[in-house]
Amino acid sequence: MASNLPQRKIIHIDMDAFYAAVEQRDNPQYRNKPLVVGGRPDSRGVVATCSYEARKFGIHSAMPASQAYRLCPQAIFVKPRFEVYKDASMAIRRIFSGYTELVEPLSLDEAYLDVTGVARCHGSATLMAKEIKQSVWRQTGLIASAGISYNKFLAKIASDINKPDGLYLITPQQGPGFIEQLAIGKFHGIGKATEKKMHALGIRTGSDLKKWPLPLLAQHFGKSAQYYFNIAQGIDNRAVNNYRPSKSVGVEMTFQEDIGGRETILHQLCLLFDKALARLASKQMTAHTQADNQ
Repeated sequence: MASNLPQRKIIHIDMDAFYAAVEQRDNPQYRNKPLVVGGRPDSRGVVATCSYEARKFGIHSAMPASQAYRLCPQAIFVKPRFEVYKDASMAIRRIFSGYTELVEPLSLDEAYLDVTGVARCHGSATLMAKEIKQSVWRQTGLIASAGISYNKFLAKIASDINKPDGLYLITPQQGPGFIEQLAIGKFHGIGKATEKKMHALGIRTGSDLKKWPLPLLAQHFGKSAQYYFNIAQGIDNRAVNNYRPSKSVGVEMTFQEDIGGRETILHQLCLLFDKALARLASKQMTAHTQADNQ
């Protein structure tokens, strides 16, 4: 029986409140205080991230900065410094590369590592994760949380447990039972709309989801049904991919006040379109429509 258990060793590293943590590291006067990185509270900007001290007031990412101010008027609001965050991220990735070539960055502040077969730490992925966390702290002054498991889905779930400064292992023996008790809203890949739909169908936990046959799931969730079906069984064979080509680019603009009028809107759209084309050119990419794939 044991020989059929998955053998992969996956670590998911997630930096805690990354942008805010960098700001608190570089500015001692911000430490232990509610800090919001993003737009100004008197603007139409949004919260990029915030410190754990700010989260106690109900502030979270993507919230309008004006709402964050209402929740916590004493919060400190700072503009993002993306170049500084990129430098910190690159330093952290260099630490990862000392353990494995199979590193899949998801963003500046999180990544998967496949350490299957790595000899360091006597082959213990948990000890490697602990070492990585310690190295990140020593070299950057930043705190990371780590999740360890036999697939990407569970490793990512594990890194959310015991945050901040978390370290959590889900073994192959624990995996099926862990998934069964997990609330559907905690499943990565299941958003608010899908969660609501599943609740309406009586699916509230992994155990509920596991009872549904694939054809029936497909009737309600289409192509996503296979993923939901597999995850409920604890199956996630996605490889850690150290090459993730860009498939899209995006541009955006936040206006201080609402704009109106057809000509004004078209003018702003043209500016954004030009910006998007320039970004495509810089990445040596081209655009296509859905019809091009048919």
